[in-house]
Amino acid sequence: MPVFWFGLSALRGPWSGWRAVGVFIVLHLLAYPASNGYNSYYDKDEGSIGGLKAPPKVTPELLHLVWLFDTLAVAGAVLLSLPFAALVVVYLLVSKAYSYEGIRLKKYPLLSTLVVVVFQGAFTLLMTQVGVGAAPEQLFEKTNLLLALVSTLFLCGSYPLTQVYQHEEDARRGDRTLSLRLGIRGTFIFAAIGLLAGAAALGLAYWLRQEIRPLLIFLVATGPVVALFSRWAWAVWHDESAADFEHTMRMNQVSSLCLSAAFIAMLLWH
Repeated sequence: MPVFWFGLSALRGPWSGWRAVGVFIVLHLLAYPASNGYNSYYDKDEGSIGGLKAPPKVTPELLHLVWLFDTLAVAGAVLLSLPFAALVVVYLLVSKAYSYEGIRLKKYPLLSTLVVVVFQGAFTLLMTQVGVGAAPEQLFEKTNLLLALVSTLFLCGSYPLTQVYQHEEDARRGDRTLSLRLGIRGTFIFAAIGLLAGAAALGLAYWLRQEIRPLLIFLVATGPVVALFSRWAWAVWHDESAADFEHTMRMNQVSSLCLSAAFIAMLLWH
């Protein structure tokens, strides 16, 4: 959700409010749940995953629901625009290649990370903007592309953190995730570098736009995220058992809330 609000707040020029509602519905109520359900079906997780500490066993009915949601997502996207629908189809196909046992990009740490941070970051930001009717000159304006890169850098920092409590299950399944390759401490170092790079690129983009207020809003809103991440990293450095499901979910919830609040505030300011 923060990437959706980020994409709207980054636009300079007119866009459609009612289409933004449609894009929100297509992505958050249909496409994302379908991708999550498909991933769950092929992973068949027994340990904690996503927001579920004790996930239920998957059944064929889950896959049927995934196909229904996919169909509704594409149909809804077509009603908004054909370019948006084409991007939604690409997103759905890539998300399935990530998990599908015949391809399973998840087995390859660098490739899977690249796919996730690009398609859930820059691709989703630009897809949102296409969906609300942004003109090509808005999409390809240099600072807008720089902010799309920012979303990918933030994902590059946060995504490996979602894997730190799954090392045992990932190793058993043969999924050599980036976090598994980096180790617990290495994951936190990598995350810090990615997040700092994203913040620096964000600051550069707003400096080029000569917009200081959005940068100040971002710094204030993300203060709790920085504090929580620093405290968590300190705890993990001294005791790696702190890299558990509860701490990861708390980090996800706080960062999602704070980032969404920051970008909504920027959007209202404009």
